Amino acid sequence: QVQLVESGGGLVQAGGSLRLSCAASRSIFSINAMGWYRQAPGKQRDMVATITRGGSTNYADSVKGRFTISRDIADNTLYLRMNSLKPEDTAVYYCNADFRGLGADFGSWGQGTQVTVSS
Repeated sequence: QVQLVESGGGLVQAGGSLRLSCAASRSIFSINAMGWYRQAPGKQRDMVATITRGGSTNYADSVKGRFTISRDIADNTLYLRMNSLKPEDTAVYYCNADFRGLGADFGSWGQGTQVTVSS
């Protein structure tokens, strides 16, 4: 198991930037994949960005070129840098650790951090 704690959310104007952090309770070096997901009110939770153990990244089309996922293995922390934010990016953002290698749904989730983008 691994516990995850997100931080860095908040209220920002359209065009602004935020950096989300996800602190893990243990080493993330061997975790199969980690990622950021988001859920807007009344909608399902969707993948935003993922990073594999080998460092390969994947992004939702809606955030490509604006968001960057990264990790600091020494600090056991996952990041999401969000630039050029839009009102449609408003959601609760969740960190995920696929530590079993069975997919995100079988991994650990953080409690979420709210991101609100005003127009």
